[in-house]
Amino acid sequence: MKSNAEQLSGLMEFLNSQTHVTPEEIPNIDLYMDQVTTFMEEHLKDSKRYEEDKVLTKTMINNYAKNNLLPPPVKKKYSRDHMLMLIFIYYFKSLLSFHDIETFFGPITSRHFSSGSQSSGLSLEDIYREVSSLEEREMEHLKADVSAKFSRAMDTFKDVSVDEEDKEYLQLFAFICELSFDVYLKMRLIEKIADQLREDEPPLKKK
Repeated sequence: MKSNAEQLSGLMEFLNSQTHVTPEEIPNIDLYMDQVTTFMEEHLKDSKRYEEDKVLTKTMINNYAKNNLLPPPVKKKYSRDHMLMLIFIYYFKSLLSFHDIETFFGPITSRHFSSGSQSSGLSLEDIYREVSSLEEREMEHLKADVSAKFSRAMDTFKDVSVDEEDKEYLQLFAFICELSFDVYLKMRLIEKIADQLREDEPPLKKK
């Protein structure tokens, strides 16, 4: 088993390898379903946990449209705005329910999607760029936070009567618990926001 120091080094290397799709990489032409899934597979393959995982399938896309997460294609073709929405969905779906995602996306699709009836003049691409800039800055904060959590975890179980290998694993487990608690609370906060939005303003009904 890797030492805890090696585990941290590997995690930092993993974080440094993470990238996101830039608007410049998205084609300026509308795409058919097969072209969409191929694009997503090529550009998000490094984010997969297992090699055999699929980034996006036709069934997934149809489910997103069925659950009001994605506007329907126009003549079976998907626009740049569709692609941007699919990238957002890709990251949200591993954390939140479709119901919560629909709550967050409702105002975005109605006001900023290319076919939105209440377009504000701010494009979905503008929103994507702004959010991406936040994520880039957040990465440095995340790495510092992970290092701090690791350091605190390595200070646990120092005085217990166990062998060194067991102690090192207990410290790793403490680190995992810290990360898990952080994720748990952040998910609860996001869910709380979704509940509050639904309470304040019922989600837009699909026409």
